Amino acid sequence: MPNLKDKEVIVTGAANGIGKVISEHYALQGAHIWMIDVDDKKGRKLEAHFSEKGWRSTFVHLDVASPKEIQRFFQMLTEKNIRIDTLINNAGVSSFVSLDELDVEEWDRVLNTNVRSAMLFSKSVVNIKNQGISIINIASTRALMSEPGSEAYAASKGALVALTHALAASLSSEGIRVNAISPGWIQNENYDQLREIDHQQHWSKRVGKPSDIARACLFLSNDENDFITGENLVIDGGMTRKMIYNH
Repeated sequence: MPNLKDKEVIVTGAANGIGKVISEHYALQGAHIWMIDVDDKKGRKLEAHFSEKGWRSTFVHLDVASPKEIQRFFQMLTEKNIRIDTLINNAGVSSFVSLDELDVEEWDRVLNTNVRSAMLFSKSVVNIKNQGISIINIASTRALMSEPGSEAYAASKGALVALTHALAASLSSEGIRVNAISPGWIQNENYDQLREIDHQQHWSKRVGKPSDIARACLFLSNDENDFITGENLVIDGGMTRKMIYNH
């Protein structure tokens, strides 16, 4: 693993699940983590935990659906002359309701949290450093396949994949690479309670873990892997590609 002691990393949605484990992996390698989350209690608890381990982090209580809060955060970074090396747009909300119950307010909540925030964070981070940034958007295999009632979430993740290659095209001249990761089934809690049939749905013969996504982030943000940009890396144990027949 590379030594990241001089690196500044932003992780949105850092207080729980995949974002928490991503933050842990980067902090373990010596990076300073800006942990962004609307969950103030869990965020501050995680910051204290990192401090106990000697890891460097700063928790920022922030609602990524609020453009004004994002603007204030980056204004603070600019005033402190902090240059970000890696941005991981992980924050997201899921909403699974029937189409007849999906209203405009819920649609906007999901899209603003999952997509608009990634655009605003990416735009803002580029403005404070013009070279060598790695931006990673955490999308989902829901961008590629669906089930009933997933319109808002699927649309947001599909948009995030498209935003990824659009940003990669726009920012390539500045030496900035942008990639997406689309996790499949990632079990954040109670992994040992999964059934054998759950694992057998995957060619990998196991359900995914947050650490699978965290290691991929480390790989994509490594400067040695600068030939990879505009890509959507599907990490799902083969589940999306697996053909299922009922015999």
